[in-house]
Amino acid sequence: MPSWAPLSAEELAQRQQGLNEQQLEQRRIVNVNAETVTDVSGTDIPGHWGPGQDDSWNLDRFKQNLQIKFHQNRPYDSAFSLVGVDASVANAFRRILIAEVPTVAIEDVFVFDNTSIIQDEVLAHRLGLIPLTGGAEGLRSMKWYRKPPPKDDYAAQATWPYDVDENDAESSTPNDHNTVVINLDVECRWATEDKDGRDGKKLAKNGETDPNVRYVNSNVYAHQMVFQPQGDQVKWFSGENAIRPMNPDILIAKLRPGQKISLQCHCVKGIGMDHAKYSPVATASYRLLPHIDIKQPITGADAKKFQRCFPKGVIDVVEEGGDKKAVVLDPMKDTVSRECLRHDEFKDKVKLGRIRDHFIFSVESAGQFKSDELFLDSVRLLKAKADRFKRHLSELEEGR
Repeated sequence: MPSWAPLSAEELAQRQQGLNEQQLEQRRIVNVNAETVTDVSGTDIPGHWGPGQDDSWNLDRFKQNLQIKFHQNRPYDSAFSLVGVDASVANAFRRILIAEVPTVAIEDVFVFDNTSIIQDEVLAHRLGLIPLTGGAEGLRSMKWYRKPPPKDDYAAQATWPYDVDENDAESSTPNDHNTVVINLDVECRWATEDKDGRDGKKLAKNGETDPNVRYVNSNVYAHQMVFQPQGDQVKWFSGENAIRPMNPDILIAKLRPGQKISLQCHCVKGIGMDHAKYSPVATASYRLLPHIDIKQPITGADAKKFQRCFPKGVIDVVEEGGDKKAVVLDPMKDTVSRECLRHDEFKDKVKLGRIRDHFIFSVESAGQFKSDELFLDSVRLLKAKADRFKRHLSELEEGR
């Protein structure tokens, strides 16, 4: 029944008496039927369940229900359950992870020499998408760089003096606090006996076709990019903390003898909302925890058939009273394919669903920061947004 439907006197009296634990638990379920999904609307809204129900938001109840449990916490790949929040809050964390946590990426590429077959702008685009890593403390301490507008953008030029941060007059000038410099200088040549221990031209005459044998620097990889510390950056980015590509084996270009790439990259701080290269995550997603309710015992040969309807590890078959019986082992592994609902013998014996406030997050970092730290950053950013909104409401009430 929808929340806006009128209640009879009997239903109203029943609701005013309160709900038992089973009824409250049922409210958490999004029902997955054979061809439809029902009860999908958010319920964390006062008045959703109609009159006679105290469903107002309560801080103590929220603290009691909130849970975070890690299932996997590798440095750049974590999975955890976030329980007890509305879908809007979980989705806010996901969107902030993708688009609003700042990182450092290549912004400007100054090409001095490029005789490869890749055009300058395509090469610059490839470089910009290479994820960087380095000392986390130094990366977090970097300031924002305010890039001046193009000379032919007269509207932006007119507002530029007013957009500059008054508290940081140097924000529009590249310096060691807001810009990281990386050089790439690679030239391809024939392999020689005195330098490389082999004669590339002679090998080619003998039928050698492998460019890695015939030439030197035939492939340009990310590990050939060299970080050039400026000013105080030596203190933050030295040794293991030096700025470098996350994956050293990313292929940038292919060269042949006589071709050369010489360029300089300027890396600045940005957010994924401006460009995807600044997104700190490769993926940040969540799904609702599957719920499998076996209403009637499934035994014998049906138990084995029922087990095969689910991915491995979801359903177990146990011995009970000399007979085999199907039980739920690990619903988290289920993909909710609804395969079991295709079989008539199981339609009335099982109820599928998802728990609406149990979110299984998967956060895969691009490498600049650890996955669990990124989630904490998203929580801090959402809190800052809420504080800013409250401040604006206060100013609105005061008429400012």
